[in-house]
Amino acid sequence: MSALPSTLARLDLDSVRVTPLSVHIGAQIDGVDLTHQLSPMAVAAIREALLKWKVVFFRDQHLTHAQQVAFGRQFGELTVGHPVFGYVEGHPEVYSVGRDRLKSRFNGDKLVRPWTGWHADVTAAVNPPFASILRGVTIPPFGGDTQWTNLVAAYNGLSDTLKAFVDTLRGEHRFSPPEGASASASFTDKVKTRPLVSEHPLVRVHPETGERALYSSPSFLKRIIGLTPRESEQLLALLFEHSIRPEYTVRFKWEAGSIAFWDNRSTAHLAPVDIFDTDFDRQLYRITLVGDVPVGPDGRASVAIEGEPVLAHSVE
Repeated sequence: MSALPSTLARLDLDSVRVTPLSVHIGAQIDGVDLTHQLSPMAVAAIREALLKWKVVFFRDQHLTHAQQVAFGRQFGELTVGHPVFGYVEGHPEVYSVGRDRLKSRFNGDKLVRPWTGWHADVTAAVNPPFASILRGVTIPPFGGDTQWTNLVAAYNGLSDTLKAFVDTLRGEHRFSPPEGASASASFTDKVKTRPLVSEHPLVRVHPETGERALYSSPSFLKRIIGLTPRESEQLLALLFEHSIRPEYTVRFKWEAGSIAFWDNRSTAHLAPVDIFDTDFDRQLYRITLVGDVPVGPDGRASVAIEGEPVLAHSVE
């Protein structure tokens, strides 16, 4: 009788199947039902896969808002849906990722570069979320794929000389319109209400694995502190271009019921823009988990320039 619990745990662990999707990043997980509470063994197996593969994917998981929240809470505390843009009514931990959400925020034609749109979530905060969980509900018949890149692999791909230099640098991350675009009145009002500007190391030491990641978040990282504007522009261009090299990335085709769960401390991702050339609807929902304050190779932590940390949502 005493062996029964461990036997059941072993069976539960065996049911979690992890299938890598590329050499450096991305794996699909099968054998779990995310609509129900997972066993500690299954949670541990998923977390291990997340740390190794940086982003993990699930198929045929048709969760409600409440079930998505319950799934996320098994891995940590949840933030409010979005610290600037709010949340889904009645579900304060859930943020709506709709097809046209950006149209209400920015005006004009942004300057498009190869790295435009790539970002890690909410790096303008002093403690960006440790992970994000995105659930697909309404998915186009084609198009609308999301891409992720492994920032640990990107750092490891630098020369030793450049590693030694970027290890010493820090950058300013802030919410602002894309280059070439202007903010709508709605965006400006929201940012004034909850400004977020932070100084982060350009290289982040992962708090769980000890790996070093090139902390590249092009949508938020605006300048390298201590360099001239021209020096900063040129070095960021080199690092941004390097961090999204195809061999470091994975591309995910969504289906209704698909879920992506990524480590926001070691990845950046790119939302699709091809859907704007179609009439297809696209609706996903995201939750994020409370993160720690990044620390660089020199042991120095990030500092807030404006704004408060993004903490766990609490019901008042």
